[in-house]
Amino acid sequence: MITYLKRAQKTPETETNTAQAVVGDMLATIEKSGEQAVRDYAAKLDQWSGEILLTPATIEARTRHISAGIKADIEFAAAQVRAFALAQKASLTEFQTELSPGLVAGQRLIPCNVAGCYVPTGRYAHIASAYMGVATAKAAGVKTIVACSTPYRGLVEGKPFEPGIHPHVLYAMQVAGADVIMTLGGVQAIATMAYGLFSGKPADIIVGPGNKFVAEAKRMLFGKVGIDVFAGPSEVAVLADKTADPYIVASDLVGQGEHGHESPMWLFTDSRDLADEVMRLVPGLIEKLPPTARDAAGAAWRDYAEVIVCDTREEMAEVSDRYASEHLEVHCDDLDWWLKNLTCYGSLFLGEETTVAYGDKVSGPNHILPTKGAAKYSGGLSVHKFMKTLTWQRATREANRELGQVTARISRLEGMEAHARTGDDRLAKYFKGESFDKGTPVSV
Repeated sequence: MITYLKRAQKTPETETNTAQAVVGDMLATIEKSGEQAVRDYAAKLDQWSGEILLTPATIEARTRHISAGIKADIEFAAAQVRAFALAQKASLTEFQTELSPGLVAGQRLIPCNVAGCYVPTGRYAHIASAYMGVATAKAAGVKTIVACSTPYRGLVEGKPFEPGIHPHVLYAMQVAGADVIMTLGGVQAIATMAYGLFSGKPADIIVGPGNKFVAEAKRMLFGKVGIDVFAGPSEVAVLADKTADPYIVASDLVGQGEHGHESPMWLFTDSRDLADEVMRLVPGLIEKLPPTARDAAGAAWRDYAEVIVCDTREEMAEVSDRYASEHLEVHCDDLDWWLKNLTCYGSLFLGEETTVAYGDKVSGPNHILPTKGAAKYSGGLSVHKFMKTLTWQRATREANRELGQVTARISRLEGMEAHARTGDDRLAKYFKGESFDKGTPVSV
């Protein structure tokens, strides 16, 4: 039996419907009017009328004043992501196998030609999202990587800076290997990458987090382009037993709550004492945050947080799989048991010694992950998303003796006479004078 000590007042789905009409109109306008429509939306929505397609000179000018320490941190983090992505790529193999005498089939692994990587810069400058998308695409071998980020207005390292892409985000894009960089945000950025505006390179796949309008634009364009995941607000779940430190658990919940007002925060535990203590600690930790984070985390805790007490660890695992959270931390004894038994999550963090923030910023596995239950059927962004697993086959003439007959017979059972005759014609050509059982010809 499970007991809710706290239930969410809202769900992310309640906040998404308003985006559909807005995004649909914008995509239709951009598809019809092209680059001018993009410029118009950039001016209206982001107050940006400057350079969209950045030149090497502009990139150098906007990043030259970044301190050596910040550059080193970004380079380290990008290298971690690249190394993990290269290890993922190494786990994939091309192969060929003889399925029956004379019939050889196989697979090739071919990267997409063009990837679009979106990096939001709204409430926060999402430096990490730049190398999460771009470095992973580069490791996959994508030929052209187009990166977009929102114009940023505000302080950089405590100082005023000329409006444009946040210089730290821009440096991360450059270090990670972006080939084309554009100053664009929101729906207009997603549409620009999909349609190949300004760059002349329509994206095969678009990846990266964003607000509900960005997420809806990707959803509507899916099919025309590939996307990473159907994304919603960032989620965190913590599994904790009596061995967990309630302060660390509370800190990690709050740490993800600062993502935004609509970010779910879930605690699943078999310890009522721990649950009560975490619920006591969270409001105080939120209150100590700076204003922007306090506002976001406070709303997330009030409206989207849930605390569930279970009877057993098996029940905790069952509840966790039902929620299929984007980020899942395990603060429990016997971590190997949890690794073996948990099946639905975007990314798993085993033990107090790791935390979602490590995954968000620097540890290596990608932080662009499934939300809204999509972890039940999908993983997050990986090198695999940028690569196509393509099949091929080759047959000898002798192999046609069996393939042609069976294909003809099955095709006729299905009522597909034209399919059957492609087998018939090969049998007639390769085995002159021989007779075969090709099934009963279709007459209707």
